[in-house]
Amino acid sequence: MATTTIPVPDSGRKLIASPRHTVGLLLIQVALAAGGAYLQSRPSPGPNLAAEHSGIVPLYVSMIALEWGLVWYVWGGIHDKGNRLLDLVGGRWSDWKNVALDLAIALPFWILWEATARLVQSALGENHAKTVHSLLPQTWLEIALWIALSASAGVCEEIVYRGYLQKQFQAITGSIALAVVLQALVFGAGHAYQGMKQVLVISLLGVLYGVLAAGRKNLRPGMIAHTCSDIVGGLLGK
Repeated sequence: MATTTIPVPDSGRKLIASPRHTVGLLLIQVALAAGGAYLQSRPSPGPNLAAEHSGIVPLYVSMIALEWGLVWYVWGGIHDKGNRLLDLVGGRWSDWKNVALDLAIALPFWILWEATARLVQSALGENHAKTVHSLLPQTWLEIALWIALSASAGVCEEIVYRGYLQKQFQAITGSIALAVVLQALVFGAGHAYQGMKQVLVISLLGVLYGVLAAGRKNLRPGMIAHTCSDIVGGLLGK
């Protein structure tokens, strides 16, 4: 007797890396958050996170290495499942029209990002956390390294949070909305060195980046906006 196979619809919940790998990344994020919270809570003279503007060049270099180290960790996890970093990004630019479109999306998004950040900061009231002003660039070498660090953060953090974690959370929960929120919370916690108020602000901004990535179906506009925001913020001393 012949049998008929009933096709099972794809739920779209295929993991892009193993659960163990994701737990490992989340533990790294917990360690980074705990380290940032410690820096905020330890006694220090003055309102700055660091008392003096010294050792900035090694700090920038180590932070660049950390950003790319996280991407290397992500690559290891998705590679084992047969995925590529380019898949997380959403592919490369095919022609100048794609470049122009992503730039056209990134610019108004950056304006929205800045307006949202200022509005939320104002709504939350005065920030009593230690500032990072003493860590911002002053010399030409520091400015060059800050730009490199900002570009690294713009590319790497979008890959880690909006690329890897958002897709993985969506596969686990079956909800893109929940995935956007969860990755944003992890993203915000990673900035605990800026104080709790900024963690809340950055978490909300992480939601905006997540919505952009989900809507655009690639990370390129977010990478552009993220990079530009970090560069300008550091050079203007925000």
